[in-house]
Amino acid sequence: MIIAELRANEGRVGGMWEGTPLLLLHHTGANSGVSRVNPITYLPDGSRYLIWASNGGAPKDPHWYFNLRADPNTSVEVGSETIAVVAAEAAGGERERLWAMAAERYPQLIEVAHKAGSRVISLITSSPNPAIEPE
Repeated sequence: MIIAELRANEGRVGGMWEGTPLLLLHHTGANSGVSRVNPITYLPDGSRYLIWASNGGAPKDPHWYFNLRADPNTSVEVGSETIAVVAAEAAGGERERLWAMAAERYPQLIEVAHKAGSRVISLITSSPNPAIEPE
């Protein structure tokens, strides 16, 4: 339902997600090969889109994270635009910078990180990939 609302309203939704930037992440099941789409909160970082694999603080990463690791070439829908991207996991100083930026915008990420226990929440950058046509 939220996917249809995002598409019908150029990336905007109401209710509890009103005002929150959401994109639609396309990914393919690493084991199943099934194409999937998930709405994901994001932050822009230059021409990239930053997403985090918080999974609500669960002890395991969300399925889409493993799917992107298996096939990082994918697409995202942002507003009314579909963009071919390549996903990469942020590490080291870049991860620290991006985590600080995300936590400043979404302070609840700190609580979610505590809830996740020893699991470090992965940060994924999705950079435009002009070599691939979007889905």
